[in-house]
Amino acid sequence: MKKALFFILFSIPISSWCQNQKANDYFDQAMIKAESGKSKEAIADYSRAIQFDPTFAVAYLNRALEKIKLNDSKGALMDVNKTITIDPTIANAYTTRAAINYKMLDYKSVIEDCTKAFAMNPRDYIALNMRGLSYYHLQDKKNACLDFSKAIQLGSTSAIKNKKTFCK
Repeated sequence: MKKALFFILFSIPISSWCQNQKANDYFDQAMIKAESGKSKEAIADYSRAIQFDPTFAVAYLNRALEKIKLNDSKGALMDVNKTITIDPTIANAYTTRAAINYKMLDYKSVIEDCTKAFAMNPRDYIALNMRGLSYYHLQDKKNACLDFSKAIQLGSTSAIKNKKTFCK
């Protein structure tokens, strides 16, 4: 999951970044703090960036990722929902929300979000693997195994393990 969050954190399209310089400065500081494991400080700086630009979707998303690290699923979910409200084209926001919902055992929501994420980014093997796990938990082994197979083709090592475990 840490690799998935790292991937999400650094794969946001540049075009979705805000134009407010003060917000960008706090965002940059938050990124440095997040990279060095200072989640609480990073959250504070992302919050400051959001104060300067309340439409800074990526700041909400990255703040959500830091909240996930601190096991604040409710706060993370609020931030991801805000991200999607501001910019529904950020595929990684759907994958992140799916990960939160997976942790909360809301498998139907995971499937919906992973389907959206994969439609926007057909290389998102994380979404496919997570959707496969959710299908499995909802006792839809056929779709679970199909998703694991697709995720494997895209390079997912987790999907290899999941297919061996759940698709016997």
